[in-house]
Amino acid sequence: MKKLKLSVVTAVVLIVGLVLAACGNGSSTAKEETGKKDQTINLLESAQIATMDTVMSTDVVSGTAMDQVFEGLYTLGKDDKFELGVAAAEPTISSDDKTYTFKIRDDAEWSNGTPVTAQDFVYSWRKAVNPATGSQYAYMFDGFIANASDIMAKKKDINTLGVKAVDDKTLEVKLERPTTYAKSLFAFVTFKPQNEKYVKEQGENYAKTSDNLIYNGPFTMKDWDGNGDSWEYVKNDKYWGAKDVKLNNAKINVVKQPSTGINLYTKGEADAVVLSAEYAKQYANDKDRISVPQASVFYLKFNQKRAGKDTVLANEHVRKAIAQSYNKEAYAKQILANGSVAADQQVPKGLAKNEKTGEDFTKAAGEANKYLTYNVEAAQKEWKLAQKEIGDKVTIELLSDDTDNAKSSSQYMKDQMEKNLPGLTVSLKNVPFNNRVDLDSKSDFDMELSGWGADFQDPLTFLELYVTGGTNANINYSNKEYDALITANKTTDAADPQKRWENFIKAQDILINQDAAIAPIYQRSLSILQNPAIKDMYRHNFGSDYSLKAAYIK
Repeated sequence: MKKLKLSVVTAVVLIVGLVLAACGNGSSTAKEETGKKDQTINLLESAQIATMDTVMSTDVVSGTAMDQVFEGLYTLGKDDKFELGVAAAEPTISSDDKTYTFKIRDDAEWSNGTPVTAQDFVYSWRKAVNPATGSQYAYMFDGFIANASDIMAKKKDINTLGVKAVDDKTLEVKLERPTTYAKSLFAFVTFKPQNEKYVKEQGENYAKTSDNLIYNGPFTMKDWDGNGDSWEYVKNDKYWGAKDVKLNNAKINVVKQPSTGINLYTKGEADAVVLSAEYAKQYANDKDRISVPQASVFYLKFNQKRAGKDTVLANEHVRKAIAQSYNKEAYAKQILANGSVAADQQVPKGLAKNEKTGEDFTKAAGEANKYLTYNVEAAQKEWKLAQKEIGDKVTIELLSDDTDNAKSSSQYMKDQMEKNLPGLTVSLKNVPFNNRVDLDSKSDFDMELSGWGADFQDPLTFLELYVTGGTNANINYSNKEYDALITANKTTDAADPQKRWENFIKAQDILINQDAAIAPIYQRSLSILQNPAIKDMYRHNFGSDYSLKAAYIK
């Protein structure tokens, strides 16, 4: 999701994310730090919010918005350290590491004055795993919360989910098995609470606009009409930690053209802007420029079945030819020019390290297997094999967003593929972000420029996407050996770190090298102009892009 997770989502959309500037004394009061400055900031996003229903979120824009206005058991703070959210203290954990008992803060309230209770979590989590809901992120519960897998498979009733309100302020959670990254999941947007009474009162109108929501996070939302290009975060006086929230307002505007964002920033009407390739070069030495590496990988998705019929991408030679046909190093340096680096793997550098050796996953995987990368000779060899089976002339549609960055990216890919694979015609389809998400969810595309950001700190956050029947990949890919490796890492091998490590390396090799189900392009880094007066706005490497809870203007 990220961010795109995700992330995610999650697409070739260069999301405007601001980063912290370290400062301040932890013991200072908000008044001492902010003085008389107007505590309002103006931010930009590159796409509209797709949904504000926490169990339905799949994209980083929506997820980032939700993290400002809703709060779960944990939140992410400075340097991605987990902080207690509505949980009053760290949970009591059973000796077998499978039962967590949380106490909910007595002073945690919704913005309408209703207390946040354990039942709010029970209701939300059951809603997420209920097959009737259609939550694409329900898979986050699969193999994690007890009975979630069977509920999602319609083998058990949703009331058997391993979550229980012992009383109003005591939440008992039963895991399917011990999970080392449980905090990452408890902090994730899909695990946030919802007030059952309010949701049912709103009916079909729930989460349709900012007026059809109640909030339990540091901010409330204002002036979001469900599909507009602007909205506002307003300090939530009902929030349990309101005294430590320094910002009064954050005004958000959707801007798709980089030149517009630059203009707003230079006029002082925006406090940050992501730089496209042209402007990244122009502002390379600007004092306000910062570079932000991220655990997000962008890639080509190859859909093997569309409208019930096999696409040309069901042919393995076609996929392998395309995967090796574009110069990703040149793309990262010349088209993006923002610090992003070429990537041959789905799992990004810096996400996971071997518990024994400390070795980065991408280094270990790169040493274990030779990855497909830019190689015109190898691409053309595969292409000739493909043409023998599908014909000399082939047209493939490439789906992407309609931002300037996305258009230049898709044009680059078209030029590279058509130049290096004679007989191939790439038809570009650039649509608004929400339209692309809808087409993606329906598998209504051939190829797609897509991206995924880490939702939690484990290779599973990327590799789980491609299991048979997964609800986020939507590429109609299936490999039994791959499925078995991912399933083992969630079940029989879950408590064996070294075996999980080896399984992930094997799985990624199958996905990218043997089957070429997807084709990685780059690992994202953002080049940003940021107002240096903004302090303590924390950027995250997984989950949502940033949080405003501690931010202020100095």
